[in-house]
Amino acid sequence: MVIMLREIKQVIVEDLSKNYGDKEAVINFNLILNKGEFVTLLGPSGCGKSTALNCLAGLLPISSGKIYVDEECIDDGVKRVPAEKRGFGMVFQNYALFPHLTVFKNVAFGLELKKVPKDEIKERVAKVIKMVHLEGYEEKYPGQMSGGEQQRVAIARCIVLEPSLLMLDEPLSNLDAKLRNDMRYELKDLHERLQVTSVYVTHDQQEALALSDRIVVMKHGRIQQTGTPEEIYSRPANLFVADFMGFRNIWEAQIEEITEHDGETRFVINSNGLKFTSQITFTNKNQGLKLALQHAFKNQINVNTAIRPEDFLIGQGATNKHHCKVEMVEYLGQNRSVIGTLDNMEQVAFRTDEKITGGEELELWLPPERLLIFPKGVSTNG
Repeated sequence: MVIMLREIKQVIVEDLSKNYGDKEAVINFNLILNKGEFVTLLGPSGCGKSTALNCLAGLLPISSGKIYVDEECIDDGVKRVPAEKRGFGMVFQNYALFPHLTVFKNVAFGLELKKVPKDEIKERVAKVIKMVHLEGYEEKYPGQMSGGEQQRVAIARCIVLEPSLLMLDEPLSNLDAKLRNDMRYELKDLHERLQVTSVYVTHDQQEALALSDRIVVMKHGRIQQTGTPEEIYSRPANLFVADFMGFRNIWEAQIEEITEHDGETRFVINSNGLKFTSQITFTNKNQGLKLALQHAFKNQINVNTAIRPEDFLIGQGATNKHHCKVEMVEYLGQNRSVIGTLDNMEQVAFRTDEKITGGEELELWLPPERLLIFPKGVSTNG
């Protein structure tokens, strides 16, 4: 069953800012959305991601900047196309269903407001109800449905209007863990079938990685990094992004040596008496990081390390191998989350599928390419 959505080639958000008096909620926000792309705005609560989405939707007036749809300016802070005339669709966190209306009536509501003929309403509603796998629920009321089912109704109500841009504001945050996983799959499947340009807001890193073509990480109203899920996960642009994406082992260190060989740069660092080697391949995108690290080495400025718990291995390798005493073990099913202490008394977090216990002593090895280094207070491209 095919539903035709209105197509747009590109949405451009240019230097968008939103202020509430003296408070800057969104600052110089720039984004290009290409046809059929799924882009996620990711960040902690209060970082400005929902505000940016509501500005794009036309639900909030922008303080400055411009929004273009296929080269036509729809908002410049003075002249703006109203939200209801932008042709965009929004799915909210709290579903916003009418409790006194059936599923069919909830989905049909927007079409009835547009005075679409009854036969067409019936056909279009039937198509989207099948698309979100709610056949047989047409006469149920929201109160008779689970949270996941209600969210599907909210999505159906949005896409039945054939939006040119689909916007979803933390749509899964009210669901339990299993329902979130199920609905994540449903959303991905739906997007692949519809190929509608989509903007998704979440604070959940796993959601962002699983769903997105590109991720925009935000902090205090500013974009910290924009990239593919792999770039955001493996090559964070700064310490904030690394920390937010799960690099729990963040230590201060000094760079003692820099060498280059076959396009790779090796750094020997000293973190409170323990030496580690980091191996980084620099490209045109992260030359700023290379220059900043060279500056830190030359001037003996402290840097920060960032290491994922899952990147440590037990008892392998030679370089980056250090003694560790296990302090606490949490069983997580597939593996164990461990807190230990290194010889320099630095606390280390790692994961392993080996059966280990508190008080045990072992050797931890870190592959050099897994150790990231960030200059203090410097944001660089990943």
